[in-house]
Amino acid sequence: MSAFDFRNFEDRRQNSQAAKAALLEKFKARPPSDDPEQRAKAQARAEVARAREERTRERERARIEAERKAAEEKRLREEAELAAQIAREAAEAAATAERKAAEAAEKKAARDARYAARKAKVKIRR
Repeated sequence: MSAFDFRNFEDRRQNSQAAKAALLEKFKARPPSDDPEQRAKAQARAEVARAREERTRERERARIEAERKAAEEKRLREEAELAAQIAREAAEAAATAERKAAEAAEKKAARDARYAARKAKVKIRR
């Protein structure tokens, strides 16, 4: 349990008044807002804030530019890959068409040979 507080109401009231008076003195001790030194400090703070904002904007500009360049490079790379894929597919299609044409020619030659052999066989019998 805490010890008994012997302070009375008057002591508390005087302490409160002293604290209020100290706050008032602290407020009055502040320099006025039109003080040249205060204006200079405020101007310096404003300049620092402007410089900070400018650096932030510059970093944002640089980030956006880097993203734009990366997107452009990606687009060019994808276009090149697509063109290469189209060229591969066209070459494969041409090779397939050539192979099918060669197979068709071989089949026709074999068919013609069978036909000629059949005709030759018929001529011999006559």
